[in-house]
Amino acid sequence: MKSVLTPLLLIVPFSGALLQIDSASDPSGLTGGKGDGNWWQFRGPGARGVADGASFSDRWSASENVAWKTDLPGRGWSSPVVAGGRVFLTTVVNRGQSEPRKKGLYLGGNRPQPTGVHEWWVYCLELDSGQVHWKEKVHEGPPPGAIHVKNSYASETPVTDGQWVYCYFGNIGLFVFDLQGKPLWKKRFEPHATRYGWGTAASPVLHGERLYLVNDNEEESWLLALDKRTGREIWRVVREEKSNWSTPYVWQNSRRTEIITPGSGRVRAYDLDGKELWSLEGMSGITIATPFAEGDLLYISSGFVGSRRRPIYAIRPGAKGDISLSPGDTSGPFIAWCNWAAAPYNPSTLLYGDKLYVLLDRGMLSAYDAKTGRPLFERERIPQAGGFTASPWAAGGKVFCLDEDGATFVFRAGQRFELLHSNRLADDDMGMATPAILGDKLLIRTSARIYCIANPPKKAEWCKPRWK
Repeated sequence: MKSVLTPLLLIVPFSGALLQIDSASDPSGLTGGKGDGNWWQFRGPGARGVADGASFSDRWSASENVAWKTDLPGRGWSSPVVAGGRVFLTTVVNRGQSEPRKKGLYLGGNRPQPTGVHEWWVYCLELDSGQVHWKEKVHEGPPPGAIHVKNSYASETPVTDGQWVYCYFGNIGLFVFDLQGKPLWKKRFEPHATRYGWGTAASPVLHGERLYLVNDNEEESWLLALDKRTGREIWRVVREEKSNWSTPYVWQNSRRTEIITPGSGRVRAYDLDGKELWSLEGMSGITIATPFAEGDLLYISSGFVGSRRRPIYAIRPGAKGDISLSPGDTSGPFIAWCNWAAAPYNPSTLLYGDKLYVLLDRGMLSAYDAKTGRPLFERERIPQAGGFTASPWAAGGKVFCLDEDGATFVFRAGQRFELLHSNRLADDDMGMATPAILGDKLLIRTSARIYCIANPPKKAEWCKPRWK
């Protein structure tokens, strides 16, 4: 029996001269995270949010261990992406007055379509200083549709292959630049209505020479493959889905490569020619989180707070046809395990080591054995936390969770719930975007600005003269 959808809040996963970069090292963000100075897409390498080689400070405030911070105009929940020492992000500026943001989960977030002029912008900052290297306005005019009061018109995270950056604004279009800001090509899209006028959020993904986009809406849903060099449409698949907000994932497993598209109606997997391989029923009423994989286990979650069914699936490769579980079942031939009541609503889950961490929107943390689904701890309350939309991340044996009040809670990774400390930013910092990790730097985008968190520079050691 399908869950009844109630119009609660949608908080989207916002919750991404040519410099020479080895784009072959991870042009599609599919490999494991090492925090090596590039962060190609939403949640970085493999869409995992993990950077074990990172060395940023785990303590900060609005002034402590801040290498730089840069105020940002407008509103945008897209995460920063980084290539070649440059940070890319998007924002939309309302020339008129925007309604103040409202945190938390609540009823009544639907709003009418604005009529005032807005400006859609792409920003490029210098990673070392936070200074604006270039900015480009890609569109101007009244918005083509409504959004939820807590959404933004720039919630899709750009993606880069290390040479070009691809910036997608759901119902506006796709705009492509080189790292110096030279426009290369663009593709406009016809706007479509979304459920309750909540807007769009699914980010683009790269794989090889192709760019993949999903637009699930109330009128004409599709999965699209484009030539990343020219924007030429290679194929388009019409999807029997209504509005979803989940970013697709390209799964390279031991059997084949699959394009995974979560949806509230069905999860569907396609081959690289757009042919459906398998599908799965049994998600919650709204699907937002981004899937990811570790080798031959694919993790998919859907946890709308108004649904009784809030599953996390661990799926094996090689499936064909309908692999849906029967009511009450928790595994199947191609489903290693399923927990029907564990998934978060907005945040994606976090796989770190052999544990799957689950951050619930209402301020609780769980951990499971990633291979079996066995609970290690469940729904432990995070003290003095607000609501959560941004996805958790991990580095250096720690798990980090950013709440909407701009506070990050730092946990020791392991089988026990162990909160180490919390780090709070300024009062006007609303945390909705998932951060990016670059070696010794952590980039946190808030509603007001972007911070670069780093260890303080070491004091110079003066050489004492040696007298004979």
